[in-house]
This record gives sequence, structure tokens and C-alpha cells, in this order.
Amino acid sequence: MSTQRVFVARLAGCAVFDPAGDRLGKVRDVVVVYRNDAPPRVIGLIAEIPGRRHVFMSIGRVTSIATGQVITTGLINVRRFEQRGGEVRVMAELLGRKVYFRDGSGYAVIEDVAIERNRLGEWDVGQLFLRKPKTTASPFAKGPTTFAQWGDVREQQNPGEAQSAEQLIASYSDLKPADLANTLLDLPADRLLEVVDELSDDRLADALEEMPEDEQVHILESLDDERAADILDAMEPDDAADVLGQLSDEQREGLLELMEPEEAEDIRALLKYNPDTAGGLMTSEPIVLSADATVAEALALIRRHELHPALAAAVFVTLPPYETPTGRLLGTVHFQRMLRYPPHERLGAIIDDTLDPVPATASAAEVARMLASYNLVSLPVIDQAHRLVGAVSVDDVLDYLLPEDWRSHDSRSEPDPVPTDTASIPRRR
Repeated sequence: MSTQRVFVARLAGCAVFDPAGDRLGKVRDVVVVYRNDAPPRVIGLIAEIPGRRHVFMSIGRVTSIATGQVITTGLINVRRFEQRGGEVRVMAELLGRKVYFRDGSGYAVIEDVAIERNRLGEWDVGQLFLRKPKTTASPFAKGPTTFAQWGDVREQQNPGEAQSAEQLIASYSDLKPADLANTLLDLPADRLLEVVDELSDDRLADALEEMPEDEQVHILESLDDERAADILDAMEPDDAADVLGQLSDEQREGLLELMEPEEAEDIRALLKYNPDTAGGLMTSEPIVLSADATVAEALALIRRHELHPALAAAVFVTLPPYETPTGRLLGTVHFQRMLRYPPHERLGAIIDDTLDPVPATASAAEVARMLASYNLVSLPVIDQAHRLVGAVSVDDVLDYLLPEDWRSHDSRSEPDPVPTDTASIPRRR
């Protein structure tokens, strides 16, 4: 095993390999336990394996830690990681914590933690990378940094108590929404709410859209009403409607009153439909254009980075008005069809009018059959007057058809592709 000092913030995200060079997953955190007067002892790593499951990997199964990679014995217990009493996660709980110098020179905030292997082959917390308070009033200035040994500082709060979540959020900046959602849900309950408080509205909205509905409700109820309304404004209307549908009538109406009127109006419209119908599954914000719009205009709209890929696959052509509920639906123009025509071509000339829209009252099963039969990723949804009221996409249908706990790490019963040891092997050394 390498005797190299390793900083945890750099270790997070590193690939984990078995002795044959096959990738098993990636490091997400380091788990330590406090000791009386000695630096915390490293007991293992939290690794993310296929399926976005977070598992515990004993430090005794790590044979090498080098730049950008961790080598293990190849044996991993794939039971989901559950934090036990006395265990502290370095990334999730130590970074951002305030510590005081024992020489009385003030305080600093932990920005990184180094782990080091001692002469007995055990890994302990070594150096701390600290940032002191800034010395100027400039909002852009940062305080000076310094290194210190664990024994040079002390914590004023109880061991394991979390502090600022800013540093942790910075380490999550590159995570996709689904990965961020799983990472958040793996945090201790108190730490989860601290991180939620620090996340931007847009980032939190993206993560909430990837969580089970009971977790969405739990997090929303932990926020004050003003911020909860802002988060709902930032969510896709269909996802926001799903969450609000889980609340009491009083809670739902109170949040709708605080939301932006246009967003609230879209959600009220979606809440009128049964959740197992096309109307209950659809989004009310598809791309809608007139027949006189050009291919160039349509392509410019679907290039928007914030647009969901399934909704970017087609534009819907209607009579005015061009916001749902629109005028009469004329037809659909698919992305691939637009690529075959010059930029100045009118959409009205290349409409695919052979695809029948689905009524808002159509069942989820009927929508799924149409998507599968015609190899589509989205379908237009109309009301009785043949006005476009939204579009239902394949991911909306999958969310409905899959088991309610499909997002859970433990909901899969099939064998995991990661090499494993038996379930009887203890999780801790």
C-alpha cells in the first residue's frame, strides 16, 4: 500500500479497480472514527458501484491508493452503506467545519483533509488544509490558507457535529441531478437539511425531480413556504404537480398562491387530471410554433441546453395561441425531419400529420403502447377541442410504470455486476 499522503477532496471521484484492472466503481467519501486524543482513524471508503448504489469498502480491502485510482482486493460487500453511531464522513461532515487553533491564534475552516498511513499500516487523519477568516471587507476576497496537524486544532462543538455545507456543495458541483439526488439521500438527516439550505434553487429543483415523492415532500416541508414555492417554480410543471399532489389541500393551495402566477396556472391545469392519464403524466411546456415558423427557428429553440432531450425531439405546430392550451393542433415536426430540409423551409410544409395525438384522458397504458408501437419519445396531448394541452414523454411513462421504489438503491433484486464477497462477511474490520 502506498505511503503517500492523500487529500480526501482529490480522492473523491477516483476510480476503484480490482487487481485485474477491472473498474468496480468510484470513491464518494472516506469514513473515520474519533479517538480520545489521537487523530481520527480511517475505517473505510464509501464507493459508488453500478446502479448508483453507495457501499462500504473496508480500508483493509484497499491495497493501494495512488493518483487518480484506488486498487482493492476485488471483494466488495454490496449492501447499501448505512452510517453507524460514532462514524464520521469526511466529505459530508468534516469539510466546512470550524476549528480553533490550540495556540489561541484564532479559528479556521477545514477545506480539505489528508489521510496518511502510519507505521502499523493503519490510516489516520493527518494534515488539515485550513482557510482563516478574510482580512479585508471585499466580498470577493478570501482568507489566507494554512496547513495544520489534527493535534494543533480543537473543535468547540461535539465530535461529528457538522458545520458549513459550502465546501461539500462545491464538491458536488459536477454531479448530474440523479447522482446528486442519491448522494443527498445518503447523507445523515441533519446534514441533508443543511446542504439543502445551501443549494441554489435551480440545483435543488433538479435534484428533487430525481427523488422519490416521499423524499421530495419531506424536503419541501423542511423549507419555509417562500423558498418551497421558489423551488416548485424552478421544477418542471409535471414534476411540481406530482409533489403538490402528495400534500394536503391547504398546503397545496398555500404554495400555489406563493408561486409565480404563470407557473401556478400550469400546475393547476395538470392537477385537474388523474395521475394515471396522459393529462396527469404530461408536461404543459412543449415546444409550440406556428405553421409559418421556419426550420431555422425550430432548431434554435430545441438547442436550448435546459430543454429535456425527449421534448427536444419534436415541435408541435398549432393555430394561435401558441401556449398551452393552444389553438387547434395541426401536427408534429420531428427533429430528424427538420434536418433534411433547408433552414428557410416553413414548418407547415413538412408537418407529419399521420401521427394521432392522445386525448388527455387516455390511460398511461395506452400512451405506453403508442410510444412503443411507433418508436417515439414523446406524444402530443389534446383536449376535447383538439387543442394542444401538453406532451407526454417516454421518461414520464417509465416513471409511472416502474415500481414506486425504483429509485431506491435496495429495490433491485437482480445480481449486481460488481464482484462481491458473501453477505456474511462483516462490514467493519
